[in-house]
Formats: sequence, C-alpha cells, structure tokens
Amino acid sequence: MKEFELKNGNHIPALGLGTSGLRGKQCTEVVKKALELGYRHIDTADMYGNHRAVAEALNKSVLSRDELFITSKIQSEDLENKQLKKTADRLLSELELEYFDLLLIHWPSPEISVEESLKAMKELKEAGKVKNVGVSNFTIPLLKEALAAYPDLITVNQVEFHPTLYQKDLLDFAFKNDIILTAYSPLAQGEVFENSVLKSLGKKYDKSPAQLALRWLIEKNIVAIPKASSEAHLKNNLEVFDWDFPVDAAREMELLDQNNRLIDPGYPDFD
Repeated sequence: MKEFELKNGNHIPALGLGTSGLRGKQCTEVVKKALELGYRHIDTADMYGNHRAVAEALNKSVLSRDELFITSKIQSEDLENKQLKKTADRLLSELELEYFDLLLIHWPSPEISVEESLKAMKELKEAGKVKNVGVSNFTIPLLKEALAAYPDLITVNQVEFHPTLYQKDLLDFAFKNDIILTAYSPLAQGEVFENSVLKSLGKKYDKSPAQLALRWLIEKNIVAIPKASSEAHLKNNLEVFDWDFPVDAAREMELLDQNNRLIDPGYPDFD
C-alpha cells in the first residue's frame, strides 16, 4: 500500500475505506472484509454513528494496532475546548482504541474559534490520544487562520475532491503549506461510472472509471477514501497501484472539472 509522508514525519496510507452511511452489522462486515483484502486506513466520524460497528471489525482482525490507520472526526457542536476533549475520549471508548491515528474537526463552527479547537487537539496530541491532527471542509481562509494559530499542527484537510470538482487552488495552497488533502466522495457519489470520458478511457486502458478517478487523485498526492460495500468494489478500488497511469488519461481528466460540488452542508459561506 502506497503511503504519503505527513509534515511531522508520520505516514498515511494513500487509499482508505470511507464508512459514511455504513451502520451496524453491514458496517462491521464491510470493514472486516476490507481489512482482509489489504485496506489499512479506515475513515469514520462521530456523525456516522458507526464507531461500535467499526470497533467490532477491528477486534475481529488479526492485524496489530500499529498496522492500522484509524481516522475519526469531531462534530462542529463539540468544538469548545473542554467538550472536544470529552468527546474525543467518548469516541476512543466507542472505537475501543487508546489513540486516533488522525483526528479531524469535521466541519468548522461559526461560533467557536479554530484556535480554541486546535488548542484542545494539541492537548490531546500531547496526551498521546492523537497521533496526527487535521481538519475537514476547510477553505483557504480557514486554513490560513488555523496555520496562523498553530503552524505545525495541521497535517491533513479532508474535503470533497474528484475529477468533476478539481479544487486546484486549495490543493496548491495545501501543498505549499505541507498539508495533505484527503478526498471524500472521490468517485463523485457514483457519478464517475456514468462519465463518458472516464468510460471511454476505461475501455481504452481496461480500467474501471473508479480506478482511473482514484489513481488520478493519488498521482496528485491526495489520499482517497472511497466508500464501498460490496467485495467486488472493495477489490476494484484497491487495484490502483500496480500499473502506470497513462499520460493522455491524466491530460483528459484535467479537463473534467465542472465545480460539481455534491455535499452542501447548509453551512454559512466561510469564505
């Protein structure tokens, strides 16, 4: 499994399993199967309501803790300093873990300053409960605010990113500041399968549209966390590393951007 180095010297697997929408027994079985197939990076969140189901799969795995990379996220209503730390302890308990490999602010809060939340994150890191700290759904102005407060703390920004939502300015800013982007909805919630360009390229190179979309992200040093529930899709998504990414495919995919944002949280415009 390819990994990317974070600014603090730690590493994050380039491909992970997104678990949004997976609950209960289905979530446990999907995570268990993913780990058996070779996934090591599991992405969850308090908002998903599936920590206990994920924990059940982790406990059934023969893998050691240091072979796993577990990400979770704190909801915006829990970002006040003391509440954030209390919530983090609850999430660790639900996941039956002693530490997170990566803990993120899920969505920014208009009421609570980024600096206050990051102070709590820093304290969790110092206490050994978090290996790496990051944010999610942060714009460039919010990243600037976070970096001004804690220049060395933020390692990851998890955002919607796929060929039809190519956030190049955000990617460039992250790269300049040694922040890794993680792409959620990397397959545009299934839209890549219907994209005529990706279908055509897929036929040409005997790859699925999903494989092309995921490899396009990984070539840009973006972590991809596609959600999958079937074994076939889990396997298909994992088979993105052992072939050369065609130059003309990359060139054509650069032109697919339509600012096609699929996740609208109904939050105020933080820009």
